[in-house]
Amino acid sequence: MKAQLPHPEHYSYLVHRKQRNTQVILPVILSALLMIGMVVLISFATFKSGGDVGRWAAISTIWIIIPILLAGLIVLALLIGGIYLMARALGALPHYTGIAQDYAYKARGYIIRGADMAAKPILAINDLIENIKAFLGRISTP
Repeated sequence: MKAQLPHPEHYSYLVHRKQRNTQVILPVILSALLMIGMVVLISFATFKSGGDVGRWAAISTIWIIIPILLAGLIVLALLIGGIYLMARALGALPHYTGIAQDYAYKARGYIIRGADMAAKPILAINDLIENIKAFLGRISTP
């Protein structure tokens, strides 16, 4: 025997079910019926005697191209918006990029100084070792 889960009967759940039926399921069913009806209508108009197949092929091509054109229009609008924003930003950017370059130049100086300070003990030890080797090399050669 399967256990039955309790069904919520509160107001928000009932409203959700009603909205699901009217806002999701009903439009999907109506769209599917409309598409099936259009397919049947177009099939009867095209394939019965005297139907103009070339005309219906052109109409089908138009209906296929329309979404592509709409997507292209959206992309075009986004590109125009981006160009407009970049043109507006270029008025303020030179001042702020100059400030950013000044800070980058200062940071470069600190980074080079820090790297030199980190490498200085190692270079001093290597220099000392080379001096010792040179000194010992002079002593051992008569």
